[in-house]
Amino acid sequence: MKITLESGKVNKFTPEEIEERKKTIFDAMGKRGQKQILKKGYEDWDPFAEPKDPIDIRKDKTKRTSQSLIREFLSHIDHDEYSNTFAQGAFEMCLGIINNEEKIKGMFEFARWYDALLKKEGHGSL
Repeated sequence: MKITLESGKVNKFTPEEIEERKKTIFDAMGKRGQKQILKKGYEDWDPFAEPKDPIDIRKDKTKRTSQSLIREFLSHIDHDEYSNTFAQGAFEMCLGIINNEEKIKGMFEFARWYDALLKKEGHGSL
């Protein structure tokens, strides 16, 4: 019986065989890896998924690479107004957003919320 996996690949395994293989892979993992999978949801985990694109060609929703995004962002800021540390922080944020990292999402949402709070209380912007 052929089964189409979420990744779009056609396989000759039954759903039971796929689940058995998934469990075998999970059981062979270290505790830390298992914990990460359980945190995101074992049912949603697809160990057979295609690997993500390499970081240099991965693109965001606007179809821009991390390099083009950071270049465009920094071009809007006077070069004398930012340091290498500033640019590095912006690039880390850029990569985190493209990779959909929870930590970066939290940082981004907090920054948006804090900026709105400052404006609301008459302190201007960041």
